[in-house]
Amino acid sequence: MTPVDADSGYAAVVDRFVDRIGRAAAWLTLAVVLLMATNVLLRYAFSIGSVWSQELEWHLLAPLALVGMTYALGKGEHVRVDVLYARFSPRRQAAIDGISALLALVFAGLVIRYSIPYVMQSYSIGEISADPGGLTHRWVLKALIPLGFALFGLQASAQGVAAWRRFVSAKAST
Repeated sequence: MTPVDADSGYAAVVDRFVDRIGRAAAWLTLAVVLLMATNVLLRYAFSIGSVWSQELEWHLLAPLALVGMTYALGKGEHVRVDVLYARFSPRRQAAIDGISALLALVFAGLVIRYSIPYVMQSYSIGEISADPGGLTHRWVLKALIPLGFALFGLQASAQGVAAWRRFVSAKAST
């Protein structure tokens, strides 16, 4: 899929929304790097460490990965066999992008459907870290799974709309 066309209404709104979230989430990268560097420095230079700060690393990495995959999809930076794709006509590229968007939507829907009970179970039992001194409210981290895939599905739907518009316009021009 290619980045969403700027003039495509719904798709453009979603693309701008995901872009803003992606740019905001990029600041988590700085937080993760600083936290990891601090943890390493404290552990190896001063023999000090804490479970909660190590767990916080992956609590910050999870939303970064979930938003990052959506941001990459919106920017067209995801994995694709460009050697073959570049040789296709614009109409065939649009068809492939549309099918890819549909498959991404189905995948996102399945992840959301099966992760919600996982989150609800964690919430209902008040799940916390099994390690002494670990973080509480583990359900919050787990809730990022359906939220992240909802954002991914939203971006995939925008990609599908843009692909459909390109498909139709390519048909009209041939």
